[in-house]
Amino acid sequence: MKWETGRRSRNIEDRRGWGGSRGMSTRGGRGISVGGGRGVAVGGGFGTLLLMLLMVFLGGDPSAMLSGGSAGGGYYETAPGATSPQEEQLVDFTSAVLADTEDTWHAIFREQIGQPYQEPRLVLFSGSVDSACGFAQAAMGPFYCPADQRVYIDLSFYEDLKYQLQAPGDFAQAYVIAHEVGHHVQNLLGISSQVRQLQQRVSTSDANDLSVRLELQADCFSGVWANHAQQSRQILEQGDVEEALNAASQIGDDRLQMQSRGYVTPDSFTHGSSEQRVRWFRQGIQTGDLAQCNTFDVASL
Repeated sequence: MKWETGRRSRNIEDRRGWGGSRGMSTRGGRGISVGGGRGVAVGGGFGTLLLMLLMVFLGGDPSAMLSGGSAGGGYYETAPGATSPQEEQLVDFTSAVLADTEDTWHAIFREQIGQPYQEPRLVLFSGSVDSACGFAQAAMGPFYCPADQRVYIDLSFYEDLKYQLQAPGDFAQAYVIAHEVGHHVQNLLGISSQVRQLQQRVSTSDANDLSVRLELQADCFSGVWANHAQQSRQILEQGDVEEALNAASQIGDDRLQMQSRGYVTPDSFTHGSSEQRVRWFRQGIQTGDLAQCNTFDVASL
């Protein structure tokens, strides 16, 4: 991915090294994760997933593990303590990708929606963090909190993505960021709130289906970003699309359930199967059209 020459976002909050403290956040809400989490390698394989990862993927409510606006001009805060050059490069990369999503969605909102795009902030943290959706552990993986319009990511997830989820490459990392920004777009368009309201009135199985459709639409939106960024700034290099498709495949509910417990229960899916996630990312990157990402108006995902 050609990211080095792009601009850097000012909407980064660097809370690495701060640590989280329980009880600070009192507002409700539900964090929306990309679907990747941190596992424990055992005997050379993927091994046994942490309890939080199991909850996220096996149909549990992430808000239970969480304890419960507009970015304006934005700002960049530095973390206390020393960090490695490799980690700072990841910060630089994340800031560059976020900036690219900002430029892309500003243009899409202006041209296709007719309203201004409100930029999210992205919070870098280590270990745990307090959000408006509650207290979160890094084991959940990256997530978006609609209550404070922030994307949260522990940079160690990039290593998990490469080694534990078998999805290496900088564009695989960019896909994760773009997916969470896709949830922000859903929030701005009112899609997320409509889904949450519907989920309160239906069965658990139907609520999970709505969650899957929300996640697959975010995958499609991430593909829309990649399409427009490529057309405008030629960011893609050979193999980048394959990296993103592989990442989408590796974090499908079916693959993660099979790796964690040896069998699959589709009714408990909350993010979509590997095939579905690949299909909807491909739909977005091939068409670049928001209208082609309406996962709520198709019979078969």
